This record gives sequence, structure tokens and C-alpha cells, in this order.
Amino acid sequence: MARDRHLPHVLAAVHPRFKIPHRAELLIGAVVAILAGTADLRGAIGFSSFGVLVYYAIANAGAWTLTPGEGRPPRFVPALGLAGCLILAFSLPLTSVITGAAVLASDVQE
Repeated sequence: MARDRHLPHVLAAVHPRFKIPHRAELLIGAVVAILAGTADLRGAIGFSSFGVLVYYAIANAGAWTLTPGEGRPPRFVPALGLAGCLILAFSLPLTSVITGAAVLASDVQE
């Protein structure tokens, strides 16, 4: 994104040896360290967990639609994965579920 000037261009620098955007990684690392040291991130962790579990629930639902020629696992595997993800997602704290569902719903509207 920095190469395309959606972020400050200084962050586009790629390390010559490791081939990674080292300035961007250092900046993100510093921001995360400051936030972790100064803010209560429990809400963000719950919200993030909800999003990841919904993502994996969708992946399991997608695996259900595979044909045997596409390497579909036995039907119980994606069914169990889908059920497990949904159970875990909705057993998170209510504020995490509501916030996560609201963000997903707002994304669908776009």
C-alpha cells in the first residue's frame, strides 16, 4: 500500500537482504507494543476471535460443497468444524459477539 502511496511512501522500503518491508514492520511492532502496554485489549481479542471463528465456519461450509473429485473430506468433518466454530463463536462474551456481528453486517451492506 505504501508503494501505491495509500500509506506514507517511506514505509515502502524493502530490506535488501531479507526482502521485507522492514520500516513498516518496525512501525507496526512499535504500535502494537505501545497498545499492549497501555490499553485493555480484551475486547479486541474477543472481537478478533469472533471474526476468525466466523471465517473458519464459512471455510467449513465451503468444504461441505466440494465434490469428491475436488477432494471433499467425509461430510461429518466440515459439519463438525462448522458446528464447533459457531458454538465457540457464540460462546464468547456477548459484547464481542454483538460487535463482531455488527461489523460483519455493516460489511455485507457495502
